[in-house]
Amino acid sequence: MNTNPLVSILITVYNREKYIAEAIESVLSSTYQNWELIIVDDRSTDSSVAIAKSFEAKDERIKLYVNEKNLGDYPNRNKAASYAQGKYIKYLDADDTIYKHSLDYMVEAMEAHPKAALGISFNKIEDVKPYPILSSPKKTFFDEFLGKSILGCGPSAAIIKREVFQEIGGFSGTQYIGDHELWLKFGAQFSVVKLQPSLVWWRQHDEQQIVSERKNYNIINIRYQLSLNTLYSNKHLFEENKYIKAIKKLKQNHARLLLRFVLIKRDFKVFRSLYKASKLSFIELFRGFKGYI
Repeated sequence: MNTNPLVSILITVYNREKYIAEAIESVLSSTYQNWELIIVDDRSTDSSVAIAKSFEAKDERIKLYVNEKNLGDYPNRNKAASYAQGKYIKYLDADDTIYKHSLDYMVEAMEAHPKAALGISFNKIEDVKPYPILSSPKKTFFDEFLGKSILGCGPSAAIIKREVFQEIGGFSGTQYIGDHELWLKFGAQFSVVKLQPSLVWWRQHDEQQIVSERKNYNIINIRYQLSLNTLYSNKHLFEENKYIKAIKKLKQNHARLLLRFVLIKRDFKVFRSLYKASKLSFIELFRGFKGYI
């Protein structure tokens, strides 16, 4: 076992001049030092490239690439991964930072569990035994659909075995849900390591994609359809009674979300649109009332 493998840290950038230096400095401060840092700029119009160049000039492990045209979030993540040479790839968003000890811990956990393709650092402690914890596909999917999911984290919270990333084909490019979609693909086929929570500091600000996502109500149905299709495609990971329960729970939770627009937000127009697109039956919608009565 190689206890000190190369880790490819991938920072994708679009107009992050206010934050990128702090992200790079957090990598430089890591106690784990066998890394390459690949920065891929997606045609920023601010000084992000100049800032990245100043770090590239000081450390040969840092490589900056500038796209010929703007690719968008997930295609740019795939582009960054195409330059990687490490055993593991570790995304770090340009507005986030990684703690000094985190790479050491992540690599040690992945090396200790060679069957795992993905390590995830959730932000809440919800287990009753020490981390890291190896989760089989059946256990991961049980937790995802009938327990407490760990697959709802963004790329900064993950460490990925590069050969498996290449085998699966990387991110599909689906806007908003691309990371969760990929984690589900990993979880269905490979073991996942549940890592110690909060290994990365996730910055919150008004320029994040998640801010615009919250204003797009169609994402509610998009996420629901992703989960529903994933369940349909991976029925073999469940016992029959658990599979039926998972489908019922997913539909009930979705119905509850839709009913919020009637019972709390009083937005009947959005409710009608989402309900029509959801293809829930009236009975399935009615079951959602259990969350409010």
